[in-house]
Amino acid sequence: MIKQIKSYGNHIFIFFFFFFYVKSILVSVRLKFYTSNLHSTQSQLIGPPQPIVVVVGDDVILPSHLDPPMDVAAKTVEWARSDTAERRFVHVWRGGRDFVLNQHPSYEGRTSLFTDKLRNGDVSLKLSEVKLSDEGKYRCFIPSLHRESFVELVIGAASSPVIHTSKSSSGVVLECESKGWYPEPELFWLDAEGKLLSAGAPETVRGPDGLYTVSSRVTVEKSHSNRGETENDPDKKQTKHEEETRKSENEQKCVEEKSDKSTGQQREVENQREETERQRDENEMQMKSVDKETTERERDKTDLKDKDKNLSEENMD
Repeated sequence: MIKQIKSYGNHIFIFFFFFFYVKSILVSVRLKFYTSNLHSTQSQLIGPPQPIVVVVGDDVILPSHLDPPMDVAAKTVEWARSDTAERRFVHVWRGGRDFVLNQHPSYEGRTSLFTDKLRNGDVSLKLSEVKLSDEGKYRCFIPSLHRESFVELVIGAASSPVIHTSKSSSGVVLECESKGWYPEPELFWLDAEGKLLSAGAPETVRGPDGLYTVSSRVTVEKSHSNRGETENDPDKKQTKHEEETRKSENEQKCVEEKSDKSTGQQREVENQREETERQRDENEMQMKSVDKETTERERDKTDLKDKDKNLSEENMD
């Protein structure tokens, strides 16, 4: 009897132990699922509040991230155009890698995600070598979280204007042309005082690349208020050029005169030096002649003395 009671007790203990063990596992799994679900429910996909502006040909980043951060490296992330009739996928991340089967051909080789930042909930898209056709609204979507964000991309292009001048009977004709603009630009003329000049409507042409070329022409009259712009007057440019040429010629003439004068002075110095050398040579020749005469006189004196001595000796004998 006692053995049977002990046996029942052991079975009851094992049953309760197994029951509480399984229950703890279920509670743990349920808690983890609840925590994960709560975390994903609280996370929001955040995009930029303002449109992103970029110049044609540059690279751009379309920002989007989860807040609070959440690891989405193993989840599906879809970037697509939301402003087109057809569903145009820009970039898809699925199964831990880029999924390019559904990518629209116009974006091929120009899109990428920052894979090292996916664990922190950063799903921003990099778009390279931006084209005019890239302008529009983009949607980032994470299906498993039912979260989405939107980014508006604005494309711009610009170039420096080129101004040509020509002469007319009433003044100077100014023609301005500028190529490679987007969106369509406005063109107007201002005088030296910043006042608007009266000109015809500019001519605008859109090329096959989608960029605009704008041109306009205005005639600036020769009046007091426009004197500040006469630097582009061909007559004044010609007069100024002639004045500068005359000034340069005068300076050159002055330099040549100074050079001639210096050459004359140098020639005079050379002549003086030659004259001095000639006089020195003459003096040396005169000195040699005097020395020769003196030597001859001394020799004559010596000969006379010798003769006198010989005569004296003969007389004594």
